[in-house]
Amino acid sequence: MDNEQQTLDMIEQITRNDGTKYYEIANVVMNGRAEKAAELGLIKEVRILKLNIPHSSAVGIYEDYVNENYTVPPMELTEWIEYKKPEGKIRDAFNDILKANKIIAKED
Repeated sequence: MDNEQQTLDMIEQITRNDGTKYYEIANVVMNGRAEKAAELGLIKEVRILKLNIPHSSAVGIYEDYVNENYTVPPMELTEWIEYKKPEGKIRDAFNDILKANKIIAKED
């Protein structure tokens, strides 16, 4: 499972242990790992904000980035890895996904 290509189709809000929050584009498997991380105290909480997001070109860009740079964490978690969103094409795609799904406001 760890090396399979992941299809991303949901938006989560993850609360770090310090109380700060961030968004992630994920899928049901990755959400399950986040739920496990919360149970283990590696993160405080995970909430699904949007299911079955449209597979836009922005989702494809971010999905390719995730598949090239990360693997799904194992069931026996020892740490929580927060995916980086580098400046440029990746961060722009990520923000476009959030805007298209009304998670953050569009710029005027």
